[in-house]
Amino acid sequence: MLDDFMTRATLAGVGVACAAAPLGCFVVWRRMAYFGDATAHAAILGVALSLALQVSIFVGAIAVALAMALTVTLLSGRGYAMDTLLGVLAHSALAFGLVAVSFLSGIRIDLMAYLFGDILAVSRLDLLVIWCGAALVVALIAWRWSALLTATLNEELAYAHGIDPRREQLILTLALAITVAVAIKVVGVLLIAALLIIPAAAARGFARTPEAMAVTAAVIGAISAVTGLRAAYIFDTPAGPSIVCVAAVMFAVFSVISRTERAGQ
Repeated sequence: MLDDFMTRATLAGVGVACAAAPLGCFVVWRRMAYFGDATAHAAILGVALSLALQVSIFVGAIAVALAMALTVTLLSGRGYAMDTLLGVLAHSALAFGLVAVSFLSGIRIDLMAYLFGDILAVSRLDLLVIWCGAALVVALIAWRWSALLTATLNEELAYAHGIDPRREQLILTLALAITVAVAIKVVGVLLIAALLIIPAAAARGFARTPEAMAVTAAVIGAISAVTGLRAAYIFDTPAGPSIVCVAAVMFAVFSVISRTERAGQ
């Protein structure tokens, strides 16, 4: 079954959707969209370092993404507005990564594949890494779900329950770095944030509980992956952007339905 490239691509897309869904909900609730974008942009520097040091691209991407996320966490609230800090770090990391790639002699690299994804080239090993990473992210979020929710809702309430909001932020940061690393092959560093945010935002208007929102976001992400791949195959369009386009259309449709239902009540 895994000999077919479309089957591997579909499984990869669904795996990333499962990892991105619960994490995307927290990104939406905490208004961390730009934070996710900055972490994703930093991953291209990790790709360059991995190729230079001849180590796994997954290891390099997760290391640099985690370093970026930790840097933002440590520097926040020290004289710079968060959006300014994220903008400087995100675009600087992306630029340094692209420049570093240009210095790699004797190594053939398709930048478009890392910027916009190359899901159709997913191998069995890539598939194993994606699903192991997705399982780790889901396990992390499930383990700390209650504490993460409390810290997201109210930091003072979290302290009252013996929960350290900074520790929960670090757990989210780790989960985000893992998700970025496994999603590079699927949608690329420039579209990872979209796959995090759009399904969660689409699910927000229908879900009645946080748990329902996470599950609904996972379903929307999986449908987007499968439908986007099919559309890319039929219309000969880029697979990664096609997946995001389907997710965006679903968000628009669900938003209209949700507003219509509210107007009728």
